[in-house]
This record gives sequence, structure tokens and C-alpha cells, in this order.
Amino acid sequence: MNLIIDVGNTATKLAVFRSEKLVFDEAIEKGSLIEKVKEVFALYPNIGHAILSSVGEFDLKELAALSIFCEVCIVDHSTKIPFKNSYATPQTLGVDRIALATAAFYYNPEGNTLVLDAGTCITYDMVNDYGEYMGGAISPGVNMRYRSMHEQTSKLPLLEKETPLNLIGNTTETSMHSGVVNGICAEIDGVIDQYKSRFADLTIILTGGDAQFLSKRLKNTIFADSKFLLRGLNYILEYNKR
Repeated sequence: MNLIIDVGNTATKLAVFRSEKLVFDEAIEKGSLIEKVKEVFALYPNIGHAILSSVGEFDLKELAALSIFCEVCIVDHSTKIPFKNSYATPQTLGVDRIALATAAFYYNPEGNTLVLDAGTCITYDMVNDYGEYMGGAISPGVNMRYRSMHEQTSKLPLLEKETPLNLIGNTTETSMHSGVVNGICAEIDGVIDQYKSRFADLTIILTGGDAQFLSKRLKNTIFADSKFLLRGLNYILEYNKR
């Protein structure tokens, strides 16, 4: 069994896989990692390996404590991966994007796959039908757009995300909701259309914290899987075990 630890910009997630089957996952509060790991090992004593992916801050003391429980694989640009990485600066490629590309490679090994991760940022990652990671794009996420409007102006309020009722907002708040949500959906649909014009039989996968919020508003047909990154990390761990 494998323990997966994903330290993101806003949350940390733990997951347990038995082979390729996800049997446990939970988001935890900052500073509670080791206590939660103890609980997970009590529930699943057959865990033999762990993998750690961190795009946010991670306490090295927690890593040392984690290593007591089992062997830990830390994902970085030197980690062995099953696909060809054609990114021009692989040392700068985020470990989350590496995991998403790995999941895409295994999910659709002989096809063209575009993965959209709607989290703190929106990332676009393309794996072609030759098993080659080509790169993609990075764009501000939903909450980042709300926060930037508030922080970069003197009068716009800080709002929680909300589905706009109309295209045309008739108050400042409804105008902001329309701008953020409709703007992001137009961006995503527009980017997907550009990829479709270049790649035949394109499979599109949407994941991340805002995946469900956005998926029903997109005109393009997509497959939404909120656990896609966790699956990618499990694939990386299995690949490196072999």
C-alpha cells in the first residue's frame, strides 16, 4: 500500500492507495501532518512506501518524522517519470504538473490529453499521443482573481466565489462575479478550442479544487476527476519502486 502526501499552496492532502485503488483521502490542517499520518498508519498498517509532493512550504522536521514510518520518495525535477519531458526548463517545472502529466500518460497512453488543474492557479498541461509532455500554460485561479481585484484597487470588496445569475451584472458585486466566473470559463473554453484545432481526438480532463464549480459552466465536453493529481503521484511512486 502507498501513502500519498500532496502539499499544495492552500491545503495538504493525504491519500492511501492499494495498487491503483484509492481507499482513503483527506484534506488536513497545517501543522497536523504527523498526527494524521499516525492515524493513517494505524488504519492501514500495510503501508510500505510514501511519496511527498510539495509546491508550498514544508517543514523538514515533519519530513524527518515521516521517514520513521516508511521509505519516502520526494518528487522533484530529477524524479524518474514514465514519459518524455520536453519542457525547456525541467528544473522549474512544478511537481504538481509532473504528477498531472503522469496521470494523463497512464490514463490515455496512446492519445492526446490536456489536463486542466483549477486550483490556486489554473494550469494547462499537454501530453501528446507519442507519450511526450509538451508543456502548457499557467493562469490566475478563481480566488486569486477575486483577491487581486480587492487588493489592487481601493474600493472593490473581497468576495467569495459565486455563480453569476446573469451575464450582465447590475451591482458591483454581481459585476465582479460575472467578470471572474464568466471570464475564466471563456478563457478555458477558448484555450481548449485552440488545443482541439492542433491535436486530434483530444481528451480533456479537469481537476483541482474548483473543478466541480467550473465544469457545468464550460461548453466543451470534459472529464472531471478531483483525485487526478493523487493518482498521478501514486503512479510515480509505483514507477520508481520498479
